[in-house]
Amino acid sequence: MDVSHRKRTLLKVIVLGDSGVGKTSLMNQYVYRKFSLQYKATIGADFVTKEIQVDDKLVTLQIWDTAGQERFHSLGAAFYRGADCCVLVYDVNIHKTFDTLNNWHDEFLKQGDMNDPEAFPFVLLGNKVDVDGGNSRRVTEKKARDWCASRGNIPYFETSAKEGYNVEEAFLCVAKIALENEHEQDIYFRGISDAVSEAEQQRSGCAC
Repeated sequence: MDVSHRKRTLLKVIVLGDSGVGKTSLMNQYVYRKFSLQYKATIGADFVTKEIQVDDKLVTLQIWDTAGQERFHSLGAAFYRGADCCVLVYDVNIHKTFDTLNNWHDEFLKQGDMNDPEAFPFVLLGNKVDVDGGNSRRVTEKKARDWCASRGNIPYFETSAKEGYNVEEAFLCVAKIALENEHEQDIYFRGISDAVSEAEQQRSGCAC
């Protein structure tokens, strides 16, 4: 079988950040183009899917929304595994949600059991830029971009889940870099499976 024809286009994306930064709202705006003023905390984890076209490929994004509360952190490992990209979200109006980004970033890499943590793709979203016409803002764009630069030039988008501002663009970027990462993983796993099948061919009898 020609492996080049076997394309897995399901991409797993994890969205992380403190409670209340707008993770669920961003996903609902992106997938359903809906925004609700009622806040309902996510319990555990939930996911939505959206099919999009990236260049000439049809891609299904499976976007996982995880609870921001500390008590759900133990759920991490199972949900993080197999991810192709991680989206970090903070609220530009609440400095504390920016300060915890390091924890979310490092925790994800620790729990996700990556082959190459240094190369794993992240995207940062500074959400709620619409609030109070920007007058309540506590984290500057420069500060956010500096943080991204210090973490290996993570792509950064300022968004408003409420207004739908930059949401489409941000997730298109997520899909593109997830696709690149997935492609690299494919090569990595293909190398392993080729080596295994060669070893099995050399061995006679049952390989069970």
